[in-house]
Amino acid sequence: MTETSTAGRLWADDERARLLGLVDQVDSIELKTSVADADRRSAVAALDLDPLAADLVQVWFFDTPGLDLNAAGVIVRARRTRARDDTTVKLRPVVPDELPEGLRAKSGFGVEIDAMPTGFVCSGRLKRKLEPGTVRETMLGGKPTRKLFSKSQRAFFEQFAPAGLSLDDVRPLGPITVLKLNFTPRGFDRRMVAELWTYPDGSRILELSTKCEPAEVFDVAASTRAFLEGRGIDLSGVQQTKTKTALDYFAGELREQEGDS
Repeated sequence: MTETSTAGRLWADDERARLLGLVDQVDSIELKTSVADADRRSAVAALDLDPLAADLVQVWFFDTPGLDLNAAGVIVRARRTRARDDTTVKLRPVVPDELPEGLRAKSGFGVEIDAMPTGFVCSGRLKRKLEPGTVRETMLGGKPTRKLFSKSQRAFFEQFAPAGLSLDDVRPLGPITVLKLNFTPRGFDRRMVAELWTYPDGSRILELSTKCEPAEVFDVAASTRAFLEGRGIDLSGVQQTKTKTALDYFAGELREQEGDS
């Protein structure tokens, strides 16, 4: 693993040192960058993205109107596509060697790093795969939220959520519609993912990402940045996180509704 960069250094020195210290403790790293909405059309054209080849994804988050879970570092999500459904309970940030003994051995558990040009966060997540239609049936059928989550996920939630807050106490935030496209750009030898999140007020976030092995993070980050900048995609803008944006939007909407009632 090297730290050379053909397109300028990513992350401040202290962040790079901290990231270097984590690479042997995580299972995967996903490099992400958001594209300013003003540059979205040019980025789509530069990468020759075909929206008709994208998968349609519907996402719900769960939290209180005051986002108490998010404040505690807990993210709870349900997701559906035509092919499959899944749920995830995520804790961030985490220090991998401080996680409870035995947790990493659980099926569906992983420690991952999400890295953006301005920094990164390490998280632990416990994921459950579901049969297609399960999330829709639960959300529209008025079934308890906890039914979407496994016993292990519920225990993980209870360990880190604020005291007294259960999965049946949180509120659904969403859904939000996402177009997700897996592609390999011409002139680049890595698979990438483009996600277009469209919020109910018409605002959008286009995120580009690629996954890599932890040991190759600096090389892949440098080559990915060089490729995107070579295609004229500006990576210097303010980075928007799609999850936090969704939580803020839907929690704010919920607070307004409750204030009017």
